[in-house]
Amino acid sequence: MLTPPIPSAPPPPSAPRPSSRRRRLTRLAVLATSAALIASACGSARTLEGPAAAIYDGECADAGERQLTVYSGRTENLIQPVLDAFECETGVDVAVRWGASTDLALLLAEEGDRTSADVFLSRSPGPVGFLENKGLLGNVDASVADLVDGENRSGTRTWVGFTGRKRVLVYNLDNVAGDELPASVFDLTDERYRGRVAIPATNGSFVDWFTVFRHQHGDDAVTHWLDGMVANDARYYPNNRSIVEAAGRGEIDMGLVNHYYQYQVAEAIGDGHRAANWDFAGSDIGSLLIITAATVTAASEHTAAANDFIAYLLSAPVQQYFSSETLEYPLAAGVAPADVLPALVGPEVGSIDFDSLGEGFARSTEIIEASGILNE
Repeated sequence: MLTPPIPSAPPPPSAPRPSSRRRRLTRLAVLATSAALIASACGSARTLEGPAAAIYDGECADAGERQLTVYSGRTENLIQPVLDAFECETGVDVAVRWGASTDLALLLAEEGDRTSADVFLSRSPGPVGFLENKGLLGNVDASVADLVDGENRSGTRTWVGFTGRKRVLVYNLDNVAGDELPASVFDLTDERYRGRVAIPATNGSFVDWFTVFRHQHGDDAVTHWLDGMVANDARYYPNNRSIVEAAGRGEIDMGLVNHYYQYQVAEAIGDGHRAANWDFAGSDIGSLLIITAATVTAASEHTAAANDFIAYLLSAPVQQYFSSETLEYPLAAGVAPADVLPALVGPEVGSIDFDSLGEGFARSTEIIEASGILNE
């Protein structure tokens, strides 16, 4: 029997060499780890594009567990960039339901404490007053409410304003002489304005304005004014933009509208648009500033995220976005409006009890319909 020779000294120990299969698995693990790191890095470096990037141009935060549901009565093309920027910057997962402010207010009333909505954004004050009157609004944190001046928020912190739309008289530059421009909206019933004034009587902003008009001057005086407008052959148009366009081409001499439509139409049409805005004198009701409002619902289960979002609406980048995008007035304290906008001089709807607006909205519609203006 042969005995294998025994070496005089054993070789030094060495690490076991992995099998080819094990080497392949190791390489795959390294590649997988690298891919995960790259994906993670790419994810953390995600940034926004388009209008949202004008609000926030930093890297997006990782998505967390915080959630928020917004019912928005403001249009998707305006609000979606704000939602995208908020999601990116905070990591809060935002769901949104779009609709007309009045329709969403009715839905919230129907849903009651079963609603999933945390925040309601209204383009006009009537729906907010309606919900306030039904006890369906919660409270905005004091630190958030203090971001706007007192006249632009509820004294009980049930809502805060975030932008303003001013009522003005748009007029044709060729057909209306400077000395014909009225000092007060009450002057428009004079004979000199017969057949020359347009009213967007079914428009939500007009109905809100008319409700405040009633609140300040009483039903008798306001009904008399509207009946006088009809008797003076005032003309009905369905919305603000159609009046501004008609004034620009000389189809109508003047009309009651929101301020920003004149700037938008003038930019779109150019020098061929022959119209300008006119502010009524002093604190005349014709130059009322109607605010858009943000609220936290009473049923919200995510009040911290809701308040964070409302604070975001009032941040300088978002306020400047609203002012540049729509030419509305920013309401956050210390934020200047777009350069093209004149200084605010008229009364603000924030000084009016929103409860009264909610209760009076339906009555305003009844008075408007009974006046016959919709037949003009």
